[in-house]
Amino acid sequence: MYLITMFGNLLIILAVSSDSHLHTPMYFFLSNLSLVDICFTSTTVPKMLVNIQTQSQVITYGDCITQMYFFLLFAGLDDFLLTVMAYDRFVAICHPLRYTVIMNPRLCGLLLLVSWLSVVSLFYCTILGVYLSSASPYSTHSSAVASVMYTVVTPMLNPFIYSLKNKEIKGALRRFCEMAAIKGTTVLGLKSSL
Repeated sequence: MYLITMFGNLLIILAVSSDSHLHTPMYFFLSNLSLVDICFTSTTVPKMLVNIQTQSQVITYGDCITQMYFFLLFAGLDDFLLTVMAYDRFVAICHPLRYTVIMNPRLCGLLLLVSWLSVVSLFYCTILGVYLSSASPYSTHSSAVASVMYTVVTPMLNPFIYSLKNKEIKGALRRFCEMAAIKGTTVLGLKSSL
């Protein structure tokens, strides 16, 4: 699941960045969401995989704090980006003739910036509540299943939900793969001629 998450989200980033037809606000936010999903999943899953492999659940206090910081940062950023994407679709549907004027590059950059430092401020405000509250009454097994759902499954499904049913992304991925195949063939042809 981790490899599918990484590969799927990386494909979206590459498709959007390599195809000029996809340089629109919707795909700008989608590629940023894919980047955040890669980062979000990478904050916990590699350590979890090592723990499973070594049968050890040891983590230092510093590593735990660092992991929690980035986990909460990227989880919050994920939520804010989804909100910004919903606003983008609202403008596209309700104001289609003014869409490009309203969702200009400056506003898109500003919305992305507001999504970021908001997450940082919310993190510092809520961290006190998390660490000052009492322990959760839920069982360890239920907590583990819930954490796998939102740390692994959701970021893995986002590329499928937001892009694979989209004709523009499919076309961009097809063109990207064709370009990669042509470059690979050219490189192999050069090596064989040497």
